[in-house]
Amino acid sequence: MIRISNLKLPADHTKEDLFKKIQKTLRGNQILSWKIKKQSLDARKKDQLLYQYIVDVKVQGKEEKIIKSLRNKNVSLVTKQVYRFPWKAEKKPDLPPVIVGTGPAGLFCGLMLARAGFCPILLERGEPVENRKETVETFWKTGKLNPDSNVQFGEGGAGTFSDGKLNTLVKDKYLRNQKVLEEFVAHGAPEEILWQAKPHIGTDYLIDVVKNIREEIISLGGQVRFHAQMTDLKIEDGQIKAVVLQSKEEIPTGHVVLAIGHSARDTFSSLYEKGIPMEAKSFAVGVRIEHKREQINEAQYGPDWERYHLPTASYKLTYEASSKRGVYSFCMCPGGYVVNASSEAGRLAVNGMSNHDRMADNSNSALVVTVSPDDYGFSHPLAGISFQRELEEKAYQLCDGKIPVQRYGDFKNHQITKEFGTVTPSMKGQYGFANLHECLPAFLTEALEEGIEHFGHVISGYNGEDSLLSGVESRTSSPIRIPRNEFFECTISGLFPCGEGAGYAGGITSAAMDGIKVAEEIGKRLMNRGEKNAEKK
Repeated sequence: MIRISNLKLPADHTKEDLFKKIQKTLRGNQILSWKIKKQSLDARKKDQLLYQYIVDVKVQGKEEKIIKSLRNKNVSLVTKQVYRFPWKAEKKPDLPPVIVGTGPAGLFCGLMLARAGFCPILLERGEPVENRKETVETFWKTGKLNPDSNVQFGEGGAGTFSDGKLNTLVKDKYLRNQKVLEEFVAHGAPEEILWQAKPHIGTDYLIDVVKNIREEIISLGGQVRFHAQMTDLKIEDGQIKAVVLQSKEEIPTGHVVLAIGHSARDTFSSLYEKGIPMEAKSFAVGVRIEHKREQINEAQYGPDWERYHLPTASYKLTYEASSKRGVYSFCMCPGGYVVNASSEAGRLAVNGMSNHDRMADNSNSALVVTVSPDDYGFSHPLAGISFQRELEEKAYQLCDGKIPVQRYGDFKNHQITKEFGTVTPSMKGQYGFANLHECLPAFLTEALEEGIEHFGHVISGYNGEDSLLSGVESRTSSPIRIPRNEFFECTISGLFPCGEGAGYAGGITSAAMDGIKVAEEIGKRLMNRGEKNAEKK
């Protein structure tokens, strides 16, 4: 296979233009087939927007000889590599592995183990994703919360009701990232996520993708059990023996994957009481900020953006405040919605969500400030959860459970907004006017204002008076970490903390990759191999 890198074409090019560019690069050698490996948009020069490609090509003839004759540093020989799960069950295990949670980590761990014949049991406290969708939409309309099935809990995890971004900074030496993307496509995601520089799926697609993964797990002999919350673990002589459900049912097993997500606060508490070691860690909290979608498009692409039919623009912003705290955008949702993402009665949290087309009126992002155990105390490993809850309770009280919203101009003046300006909310859930200073500590609001003013010099109009803030964005990542060794176990043999909730991932893709890693280790053990998988994370 021949790989051609650094192919650049104008933003309004056609597929035929790309093919001609490939032909020109290969100087007339006969092309048998070709496919895009990577596509990215270079918008640094607003008057010269370019797409840049890496493509893989099959040609007639000896590829090594052709490459040598071309003498082009952007043309190289590549060998196709694919991920292969290293184990295959010789028989169904007497005690199948149990996976607690069906977010990306749990689903991909379960999918790998099911395909290998290990018949995993997946436990989910919430509803199947199709029922969960209806429950969440009812909550957004009425404010009636189901504490076990909401934006945070239920099949698919918190990422289902998000933008569905799939880019990650995790290195892919073992091709797990590639495998995750391929599985998403195989289960219904758009094929372009395989080559886009910043792939995303969108909530409307993710719901079907999650359902399709579940159905495959079941078809392969696995189980996916809903309304099945784990409340206890049976441990003997430092070894896991069983999972106990809320119904008091006990499921015997020697391998338990804790893929519980970053919002399973009651589960964290019960695990701590059980003696599972935990550590407080840094995370970030703040607000959501909304701008008109067209405003962000023009700022990122220039005034002629509409004629190029470009994807809705995204951005990534970072700043160090005078307090030395990091202020940064997080989970940016181009053409998306701010959503009520609450999971506990009397507490309110927001998140961002986009459908695949990213064509809602506004683009929004979390704008968050780093907090550390120094800010909320070292007295207890779960102190970060208490800090989150305090902010969420104040946010809930501001508008009696509705999302508190404030124009940025009013935020600077510490006054409640009375009417919207040029930006009106794109929101899922009821909202009301409030002063967000009343639910956030001063060290956060000061850093946020400083950051927003700085970002106004990066993106024109970002600090406009009519930009909308809403809060509180408190679930950026897990506030705890469950330590594990190089074999992915905690101090209890057979107990595997996994994914974002356990502190080992930061998004859909990295969580799914972590689930695959844990599945590899469990697969080795279920094959009755004495050695452990010594690969470190």
